[in-house]
Amino acid sequence: MADAIVFEDFFPAMVDKLGAEGFMKELCNGFRLLMDGEKGMITFESLKRNLALLGLQDMDDDEVVCMLREGDLNGDGGLDEMEFCTLMFRLSPALMKSSKSLLEEALVTEV
Repeated sequence: MADAIVFEDFFPAMVDKLGAEGFMKELCNGFRLLMDGEKGMITFESLKRNLALLGLQDMDDDEVVCMLREGDLNGDGGLDEMEFCTLMFRLSPALMKSSKSLLEEALVTEV
């Protein structure tokens, strides 16, 4: 049985440092790093290929599939940018608590 993956929540510190808009840009950069360039989404193959970048090179195929299923809201087998960002927020309890204020800050910055 594989060791459990420990997720340390650095996102709140990143938001404090980068602000809401900067943090969202970094999430989008992370998505682009992991996605399949031809399909425009994170697929099993693209995630598997990039696991070492995440420090998760020891994940087995079942764990990769489970990770994709967790975030695949539309059932197409991969993660688009919105699904990826949503999953990242769901993985961060502290961000979930402050998501309303982050959204408001991002909207004010856009306007």
